[in-house]
Amino acid sequence: MSEENIQLAYRNIKKNSGSKTAGTDGKTIKDIAKWQPERVVSYVRKRLSWYKPQMVRRIEIPKPNGKKRPLGIPTIGDRLIQQCILQVLEPICEAKFYSKSFGFRPNRSTEHAIAQVYKYMQVDNLRYAVDIDIKGFFDNVDHGKLLKQIWTLGIRDKRLLSIISAMLKAEIKGIGIPEKGTPQGGILSPLLSNIVLNELDWWIASQWEEMPPKHNKPFIRKDNGKVDKAPVFHAFRERSNLKECHLVRYADDFKIFCRKKSDANKIFEATKKWLKERLHLEISDEKSSVTNLKRHYSEFLGFRIRLVQKGKTKSGKPRYTVKSHISEKAEKRIKNVLCKQIKSVQKPIGNRSGHSSVDCYNAYVIGVHNYYEIATHVSADFFKISYSSYKSLIIRLKKRLMRTGRRILPYIQEKYGDSKQIRYVYDTALAPIGYIKHRPPSMLRTAINKYTPDGRAFIHKRLEKVNMQILTYIMRNPVRGKSIEYNDNRLSLYCGQGGKCAVSGQLLEIGYMHCHHIIPISKGGNDIYSNLMFVTDKVHNLIHATKDSIIKSLLEELNLDKRQLAKLNKLRCLAGLNKIL
Repeated sequence: MSEENIQLAYRNIKKNSGSKTAGTDGKTIKDIAKWQPERVVSYVRKRLSWYKPQMVRRIEIPKPNGKKRPLGIPTIGDRLIQQCILQVLEPICEAKFYSKSFGFRPNRSTEHAIAQVYKYMQVDNLRYAVDIDIKGFFDNVDHGKLLKQIWTLGIRDKRLLSIISAMLKAEIKGIGIPEKGTPQGGILSPLLSNIVLNELDWWIASQWEEMPPKHNKPFIRKDNGKVDKAPVFHAFRERSNLKECHLVRYADDFKIFCRKKSDANKIFEATKKWLKERLHLEISDEKSSVTNLKRHYSEFLGFRIRLVQKGKTKSGKPRYTVKSHISEKAEKRIKNVLCKQIKSVQKPIGNRSGHSSVDCYNAYVIGVHNYYEIATHVSADFFKISYSSYKSLIIRLKKRLMRTGRRILPYIQEKYGDSKQIRYVYDTALAPIGYIKHRPPSMLRTAINKYTPDGRAFIHKRLEKVNMQILTYIMRNPVRGKSIEYNDNRLSLYCGQGGKCAVSGQLLEIGYMHCHHIIPISKGGNDIYSNLMFVTDKVHNLIHATKDSIIKSLLEELNLDKRQLAKLNKLRCLAGLNKIL
């Protein structure tokens, strides 16, 4: 309920594209953006004093397999409250989550999960993967079990637990009150799903990684300060009958890696039974199996992965390396989306121009390249995709597709500048779908953690040029009478401008700075980020000055160059005033 926590919650949800989606009350983040900070704080506190969730809107979105995925969209007010709770729960839970869980967690990604998979297969020589698919995980979470797990993690405020319970039982419009499951689409749902499966993570870890050693002890490495358990694992292999198993999980998708087939079969059956008895979750038998990675591919997060022999070790044993491709489903999906994007470039939809349609196409191509470039054989996969998509480009765009053009954006030039596959439409460069190079995935840097002082230092290096005292002052001293959107954007502006005046380039100081509306409110302006800029108080006075004596005095004091004066005159014109000659 703290004021800073509520304002931070608004800041976090407004940048999410989902905040523009209305719930059952028809309101979006734009409605809350107009409120003053005091009203937002008062609204959240009043709702939390006796919390009753509003009705959830149900929508269905298509899945890659042709089925529908149900989403529950809470009202924007309930999403704001969920974000307030998330910001308090997440640091507590993060400290107790398993290190090899990567889904829906801060500073973690699918790339880190794939990197861990590659390590287990290629470096640790784990040749068997236990693939388990949970049937409708999000729809079958046991509410009572989940609340007990939250209590076990140390969250024992009964009032908060009752609020979470009410959120889980929020009525779904047209369906009724759910008896189980966490609604996909809610802000708290990803964290709650991790809490449910955190128990599975630690159970798997207790079978091998966290087993107390009797002989060799782990040690701290001097190079990176990490705990090295290699001596412990060596002792387990030589002196015990323990079944070696290692888990990698991303949300409800997970794999368990084993060294022996017999161990993998036993772990498979034990995990299946454990999920049923402990978490009351069923698994899909047709989608779950034990895979020999030397013979077959195993799919994970849109990748097909296996081991192939490549040379021999010094002792003469065969050496195996990872071979990975884009999964067949992902490949088909990329082709379908590219086809739609090409049609959009051919005939721009709605208010789009040809240039904006090309930008959307480029954004999609760069997005899939960035995601799949960690596959070892990504170049061959995208060559096949490009073959069909390029034919579609030629057929649909015909004479408009050129080999030369004038408009090539910097990010296209940087990423694809060496490619001979670049083509131009509307005189604008298209990102070549077939031009991609493999990049090894990066392992997770455990030092990066936004909940520890040292971890935040890694994340916030780019803010070193900003005066943190002034930033803190702006945060704790909102402008009274202005909207929460205006006050929140002041923080972003100060960081975005590097703590300097947007016109003169002088360092901003407390008491001598002003957040200026580029298009004044009286002339139809608003409080969005692009309509605001921080300037010094003297520059602000000069923007609005009308008396010649004041203008002359301020010009002599500021000593603006031609470029700065031109920017100032542009602001004066937008404010309805004459240029300064």
